[in-house]
Amino acid sequence: MGFQVTIVGSSGAVPAFGRHPSCQFVQVQNRCLLLDCGEAAQMQLNAYQLPLHKINHIFISHLHGDHYLGLMGLLFTMHLQKRTAELHLYSPRGLDEIIVQQLKHSNSALHFNIDYTAFRTDTPQCLLDDEAITVTTIPLRHKLPTAGFLISEKTKPLRIDKNQLMPGMKLQHIAQLKQGSDVVDEGKTLYRAADFTLPPRPSYTYAYCSDTAFAEEVVAQVQGADLLYHEATFRETDREKAGETLHSTAQQAAEVAKRAHVKKLIIGHFSARYRELDGLLAEAKDIFPETLLATEGRTFDLDAHDS
Repeated sequence: MGFQVTIVGSSGAVPAFGRHPSCQFVQVQNRCLLLDCGEAAQMQLNAYQLPLHKINHIFISHLHGDHYLGLMGLLFTMHLQKRTAELHLYSPRGLDEIIVQQLKHSNSALHFNIDYTAFRTDTPQCLLDDEAITVTTIPLRHKLPTAGFLISEKTKPLRIDKNQLMPGMKLQHIAQLKQGSDVVDEGKTLYRAADFTLPPRPSYTYAYCSDTAFAEEVVAQVQGADLLYHEATFRETDREKAGETLHSTAQQAAEVAKRAHVKKLIIGHFSARYRELDGLLAEAKDIFPETLLATEGRTFDLDAHDS
């Protein structure tokens, strides 16, 4: 499995015109991550046949309701369907209290353990670091403590050139070559890694910037990302409203993408005042042509450079 981002919800504060509050499903190297979990998240996951029970890490950007109110429903469904695997939940401080209170007053105890990580939002913090990926917070500028998430693949292993394999080669030798090590026996080189391997497949970076006013400091952290999601709640005619609510316009999102030299931009978190989104897209594309709309059910495949 490669690196795919599926839009589960793309609306702003309220559902509107078939759009639902923020939620994205990310599959990267057989890992399933959820970014925000707005209302109707589990219904949308089911609608798009996304494997909710494979989700082991959920990242909540901030505690405005449209970014987490779908979480309890999802947790109870996992519970009712007998999930036992531990779930890792990341958010600014306070989400664990919200969940504990709801479980308390519903007299419920989940079948699975939740490992809570409360992160600061004033400085980048690494939340997940395994053999394949890292997830680091992106401090954002909003009315509540808020952070986006930078998902980065580590350098992938070398690939074996199957055309160069020789009869009698042992599996452990092939595994050793894939690690970039020559196979040596009693001081004699049997196989050189350079003769049997191809360069690693490309590694990709995805930056998710949820609710935020335009922030210069974001530009440096998302520099060169293969794919950037940046909220674009308002059109330019409503720039004053964007400033009051600490949100961004489509042009401001595009300006971040342009300055950061990202490869592609997705805009979302659309205000309910807009039935049609073509105007938002046009305003962003005027500044950053490689802009796409975050529309429900759309999957962006970084390996395929999906458009």
